Amino acid sequence: MKEQTVRHVNGSSVDGDQRYDVVVIGGGAAGLSGALTLGRARRSVVVIDSGQPRNEAATGVHAYLGREGDAPGALLADGRDEVRAYGGQVRQGTVVSVARDATGFAVRLVDGEAVHGKRLLVATGLVDELPEVPGLAELWGACVLHCPYCHGWEARDQAIGVLGTGPLAVHQALLWRQWSERITLFLHTGPEPSDEEYEQLAARGIAVVDGEVSALEKVDGRLTGVRLAGGTVIPCQALCVAPRFTARAGFLAALGLEPAELERGGTVIGSHIPGDATGRTAVPGVWVAGNATDPIEQVIGSAAAGARAAGAINADLIDEETRVAVAVRRAGGVFSPEMEREVCERVLGDRRHGL
Repeated sequence: MKEQTVRHVNGSSVDGDQRYDVVVIGGGAAGLSGALTLGRARRSVVVIDSGQPRNEAATGVHAYLGREGDAPGALLADGRDEVRAYGGQVRQGTVVSVARDATGFAVRLVDGEAVHGKRLLVATGLVDELPEVPGLAELWGACVLHCPYCHGWEARDQAIGVLGTGPLAVHQALLWRQWSERITLFLHTGPEPSDEEYEQLAARGIAVVDGEVSALEKVDGRLTGVRLAGGTVIPCQALCVAPRFTARAGFLAALGLEPAELERGGTVIGSHIPGDATGRTAVPGVWVAGNATDPIEQVIGSAAAGARAAGAINADLIDEETRVAVAVRRAGGVFSPEMEREVCERVLGDRRHGL
């Protein structure tokens, strides 16, 4: 990483508690990108990261211009260094609860410590809930895949299976056909394709196998075949699955921010935290970015979303600070913590009412 020369002190301490302009929860591409943008805007920011990146099992980050094929850990390590270069703090920890306080939010960690932020950026990502097939979880991220744009090139021309678990299985099979002519759709627990879908599959040379999958066969940590309940083994080098995408958001319940079901093509594929184009949620002062709000976003898109949310957060803080400055000016230049709290509460109240 290119050495940065501009640094400043980040955060303040009041009664032993650390206080920041923004607390970023989640240290993946979205969270670190947001923190970097905020640091460059001269905001005090801390990133709280549990150390459980979604793409940890992947061999590389793909379709990220300038970082194609980099190990996920290397990308995040560079991101942490860049955030720190602009005064941001990055610390490991797991958030268990968030509550509103006088000037923003109190973020409680599993070790009992708390940090405070005027604004929150939630970038906690999601959990991929995989189908319950023996041997599948052990090969996740290596031979068991879900996104052709992330892994299709590496699996090109291989014998690729698609595990049917829902109505989008035919769509998945047709999509993966772009990367290989050897595609097999295992119907498994998914619905029977329609006559039109069978015609599409046949036209593209995609084999269809009835019956449930009972296990995956592997040799030296690599997938070699898919075993059916009747005992038949179909050779296979990669298997596409459709996980349920579950947002990591339980700690937001006290704020009244609950995950909502996410649909694609009329099918529920998981949950997410809804936000607008900038990531602003229904709770004033809270933004969301990355896979926590858009489960199918790639790494580069999550990084862009984090930067976009950070810009909106900075603008929101400027609005609040301007109101405080106007209140101080009207009071003859006299400022007090009570005045700050009053203005902050008024700003958040205006946000609740859409003002």
